[in-house]
Amino acid sequence: MRQFIYDSWNGVMNADKNPLRHIPDTNVRHMVLQVLAWMWCIVFSMWIGSFWIMGVSMIAHALILAAIVVTVATFETARLRPTFFTDFPTSTPSRARHIWIDGKKIKLDPQDKGGEHE
Repeated sequence: MRQFIYDSWNGVMNADKNPLRHIPDTNVRHMVLQVLAWMWCIVFSMWIGSFWIMGVSMIAHALILAAIVVTVATFETARLRPTFFTDFPTSTPSRARHIWIDGKKIKLDPQDKGGEHE
């Protein structure tokens, strides 16, 4: 049963295994799957009989797809440019009472209380 569910899911949702695999451009395959998802949102909501459900379903699908896109983009960036996440400047000024930049302690004005909560 588990294998059947797995194969059924891949047969519909995996663009490398379903008939969309014959479309050479991956971006086009992805767009076709998105259009199909929107279509099924509309069909399901009309079957249930409520346009409110259609809106909720479309928003939920958009959020899920956006989260997947962000995750895949993050993974691809980590794979292709691993230093991307460590190239941010480390010398950003802080409001803390002790600031260290490149291993050197920075002197602060004694009149400055520092910190946004003080």
